[in-house]
Amino acid sequence: MSKTHSVSEETWITLRDGTRLATRIWMPDGALETPVPTVLEYLPYRKRGGTDPRDESTYPVFAEAGIAGVRVDIRGSGESEGVIDGEYTPRELSDACEVLEWIAAQPWSNGNVGMMGISWGGFNCLQVAALKPPQLKAVISIASTVDRYNDDIHYKNGTHLSAQLSWAATMLAYQSRTPDRDLVGDAWRGMWLERLRDQPFFMEEWLSHQRRDAFWEHGSICEDFEGFPVPALVIAGWADGYRNTPLKAVEGMPDNAKALLGPWVHKYPHFAWPKPRADFHGEAIAWWKKWLADEDTGAEAIPQMRAYILDGPKPAAWRERDPGYWIAKQSWDSPSEALWSVSGTGALVPGQGEGVGAHYLRSPLDTGIAAGEWFTLKPDAEVAGDQRVDNGGSLYFETAPLEAEAVYLGAPTLTLDLSCTADRENLAVRIIDVHPDGTETRACYGVLNLAHRDSYAEPKAMPEGMVEVRMQLDAMGYRFAPGHRIKLALSTSYWPQILPSPEAPGLTIDTGSIRLSLPELGAHEKITVPEPENPSPLPEYEMLADPETRREVVRDQVTGLTHFRIYEDTGLEVHPESGLQSQEIRSEDWSIGNDPLSSRGDIAWEIRVQREGWETLTKSSVSMSSTATHWQIAAEVVGFENGVEVHRKSFDKEIPRDFM
Repeated sequence: MSKTHSVSEETWITLRDGTRLATRIWMPDGALETPVPTVLEYLPYRKRGGTDPRDESTYPVFAEAGIAGVRVDIRGSGESEGVIDGEYTPRELSDACEVLEWIAAQPWSNGNVGMMGISWGGFNCLQVAALKPPQLKAVISIASTVDRYNDDIHYKNGTHLSAQLSWAATMLAYQSRTPDRDLVGDAWRGMWLERLRDQPFFMEEWLSHQRRDAFWEHGSICEDFEGFPVPALVIAGWADGYRNTPLKAVEGMPDNAKALLGPWVHKYPHFAWPKPRADFHGEAIAWWKKWLADEDTGAEAIPQMRAYILDGPKPAAWRERDPGYWIAKQSWDSPSEALWSVSGTGALVPGQGEGVGAHYLRSPLDTGIAAGEWFTLKPDAEVAGDQRVDNGGSLYFETAPLEAEAVYLGAPTLTLDLSCTADRENLAVRIIDVHPDGTETRACYGVLNLAHRDSYAEPKAMPEGMVEVRMQLDAMGYRFAPGHRIKLALSTSYWPQILPSPEAPGLTIDTGSIRLSLPELGAHEKITVPEPENPSPLPEYEMLADPETRREVVRDQVTGLTHFRIYEDTGLEVHPESGLQSQEIRSEDWSIGNDPLSSRGDIAWEIRVQREGWETLTKSSVSMSSTATHWQIAAEVVGFENGVEVHRKSFDKEIPRDFM
């Protein structure tokens, strides 16, 4: 097919306060004569030296279909002027509304705009839509959330995710990068120094809001599902931390939302792992042409729920393709539930069981090293591994080999009676598929800070004696095959994914009270979700230095510390058209001993942005530790130009623990 569109980075959007935002625009030929619909993606991740490969895999396809693409760097990122002021802030969303207004006013626009994105862009397209700008007619939100407190990278049901510090370190590093001098000219250095001087360390703000208060309610569209105004295609992957959002969206917005759940990590569906992938381009074009151009594409008639049912994938060093099948439900209803409990012999059995009495559980503090990462970008060690690694620190119950298949889709719930000698303790729950050969795959999990058992906004200390606790686990789509066993595993630690309580006292659990409700698949039809024609849709760039990945667990027998270490080097990459070279190196060291107050995280980043004869480098580091009463966080960012230090900034703060 001959190219029938143009690409430009020459256009700037000037906001009302004078700040200029940088754009990259893919424009169909003839748009001035016949105006076209537009799709906006609005991110802080740099359209140049950042998201270039995925942008170039999608927006040319949209443009060939007659849809303009506008990729905008938000204020203070990439080549856009100013300094970022936080995550999903009122200013960010207000700027987005101005961008939508600008797009709709262009002579090539038909006045109808859609927004899409994954992660940050998936978040803000939902949040902007909730503000009801008249130009925005539909959204596609991938790997996002409707509840910023419970389903994002910061906290989860009152527990403190280690990913929060990792993400704060990432954003500190990302926002320290210089704009490309070839686009902004001599202004690059002043813009860079302004960012280095004025950018915030997001962790300070996030850690000042440890309960679900107004800070987290802002941008959480679940606060007013009924007011959400436009059609939303909501997509996620079972191997990603954002797996709950499609179900919550169709439950809260049944008239506006459509859900698609695949086996994927945190990637767009047309190049995600594990396979099978989905033809995102065809899906998106049909969606945009229906809602932005009023064409009869059938997008409004797609089933409300489409999901991939995992069929016993095994843990592996690389999950190339997960076994399973696609199902559809024309409308999503609350599923019927299968009840499981603990028998008098300690087995997990259908119906009501009497249990085996009270059991005291205090897991070793490094229980959880097989959990994988909350935020997954590759189907390797980032995804949960063989669960036998964590069983020694867990209380578990399992079924006899199943005589018939058991297939579930939805969010399980667990109720149980327990007691605790301290104000708070964490509880982690895993539902596991035990294969006939003994291999164990995590099908689903959930975590809860017990001080948040009744309210995330107003946590309270655990009472004396037994108390009934009900917790909802993450959603699952899973088939347990005949001959397999279902295992329920409980632990008081899930490190390093969640950080320990200050006392880590353990729990006494009444096993006779355990009631596990698993959501049955129910009525459905098996369907085919087309895969993309191109098996390698991402462009490949020249690598001047090779990438490298390492993940390791080290137990120091002398110090008693367990270390969980991560090393990621993207390699030095050069864009074939812009010539910009970029490289990111990240190292993390999480450590813990026998004392919960020994828990510590140390993260370092190096980011290089350069051209021949011009080199900028930023080095950033963050750390977090705690006392019984306070979190202690520190960070530093240092900028170098051609090997010479040009700026250094430090952050150091102690923040009270608030029922965490």
